[in-house]
Amino acid sequence: MLFLSAPLLAQAPAIEDPAHNELRALRDGLQDAIRKGDIERELSYLHPNVIVTWQNAEVSRGRDGVRKYLERMLNGPAKIVKAYRSEVTVDELTALYGSTTGISYGSSHEHLDLMTGTSVDFTARWSATLIKEDGKWLIANLHASSNLFDNPMLAMAKQMSYIIGGVCLLAGVALGFLLGRRRKAAR
Repeated sequence: MLFLSAPLLAQAPAIEDPAHNELRALRDGLQDAIRKGDIERELSYLHPNVIVTWQNAEVSRGRDGVRKYLERMLNGPAKIVKAYRSEVTVDELTALYGSTTGISYGSSHEHLDLMTGTSVDFTARWSATLIKEDGKWLIANLHASSNLFDNPMLAMAKQMSYIIGGVCLLAGVALGFLLGRRRKAAR
């Protein structure tokens, strides 16, 4: 009987660490705060000494650094982003190292409404180091990145170069035609 039940026992599902539900709550709470534009609540999910590397390669250190970055990008007099949305997907369960450290990674679908009137949609990749301090999981490090070779900003720049090139070509043809007529009339 013992030999017959061994294959069944081997197929029993592994028990998931309860930390994963706590980490899901962190993810869901942070996404809700982002959706509502609540910067102070967003910061509550970050460790006081957090380091964030943003998609524009800027680095913010500490909650105050993150607050300053978000205020400058979203609310300041020279703000760049009018509004944004982000839907985060985790690729797999957080890799736990002991009971107080984890590394998670995944993708996000981003939508930005820029102050220029342009809207940008793109997929980004991210990774985060999480630590549990005083019974609460916090993001200690967050790194976000986009595809350097295929992204909406590059596509807009390419499109603009085609438009500018076309306008310059037409202007050159028109100028050549006018100069040719002028030369002909001078003879």
